[in-house]
Amino acid sequence: MANIKSWFPTLIHHAPLLRQGAEAYNAELLREVAQLREFDRAGRQWSAKNYPGGYTSYGSMDRLHQFSSSFMDLERRIDRQVRSYAKALGWDLGGGRLAMTDCWVNVMPKGCAHSFHLHPQAVISGTYYVKTPRGCPGLKFEDPRLSRLMAAPMRRADADPAQQPHISYPAQAGHLILFESWLRHEVPANPVSAERVSISFNYHWMQ
Repeated sequence: MANIKSWFPTLIHHAPLLRQGAEAYNAELLREVAQLREFDRAGRQWSAKNYPGGYTSYGSMDRLHQFSSSFMDLERRIDRQVRSYAKALGWDLGGGRLAMTDCWVNVMPKGCAHSFHLHPQAVISGTYYVKTPRGCPGLKFEDPRLSRLMAAPMRRADADPAQQPHISYPAQAGHLILFESWLRHEVPANPVSAERVSISFNYHWMQ
């Protein structure tokens, strides 16, 4: 309606990382992830306690872009879309820059999940999907105003997606998703037998 306007939007960026060659690119990343998981004993132990059923290098090797040429290349490609996303957000970096500070892998077999959380201190977070078997879960976001709705009625099931309390983006191999780090999100339990593989990361504002 003309007399109602939308304010304070939450912007989420979702796009392919490469114009072509994503399959071969991901195959190389998958080989490196497999080698990393085999080598990373500390990560497997951390995952057993904090990432039940799955593997993540978050608790052991979370700066992969600083010592692996494959992940350095991934950082360079992600940087381009991060700059575009920051522009869409209307950010004034004041002579500073956005820099990737953390980068880790996630391997989710059947039953593995990652409950709602956010990424304190970072400004942009995201995920690049390497392997996404049919039926695997996407990334679910929560309306940041949910805790402030007080006694508001439930949303109708046929309400516009932008007015729903949650929105999910499908996990698509070769695609990149970016969001502001304060936005709570989760990955529901993987219901399929094949592993879901992704690479997550954070960007900080360096002044």
